[in-house]
Amino acid sequence: MSKGYQNYFDQEVLTANPVRLVELLYRGALDSIASARRHLKAEDIRARSRAISQAMDIVTELSLSLNREEGGELSRNLAELYGYTVSLLIEANSRQADPPLAEAEQLLSTLAEAWEKCAEAANESANHQATPPETRGEYQPVSCAY
Repeated sequence: MSKGYQNYFDQEVLTANPVRLVELLYRGALDSIASARRHLKAEDIRARSRAISQAMDIVTELSLSLNREEGGELSRNLAELYGYTVSLLIEANSRQADPPLAEAEQLLSTLAEAWEKCAEAANESANHQATPPETRGEYQPVSCAY
């Protein structure tokens, strides 16, 4: 990774809001899974294992970041999905098989899309609130679980 890109990425992380941080974690996990799939095809066991371990670390971090007290059923469901995703990654690594990686990638892609929609809604709400009261309609709250 180039120094310029690393500096840009570091700055993006440091200035990101919580929803953006979650999006970056999903992107990192998905990139790691894609890398693992490439390494699996190339029969590079060490690189595949490293990529899967990185994806597992990220999914574990997502799980640990859940607010289980206030998150209710949503938090429980996400925790179960994250646990299942980790089990798929373990299976993919131990069996050296692509189907569990593909399933993990699909699950995380779906969740990442949901977070992107949440971020868009939050941005629209923030932009809406930035307009003068007399020029905007009724305020519609946006709720994103983070």
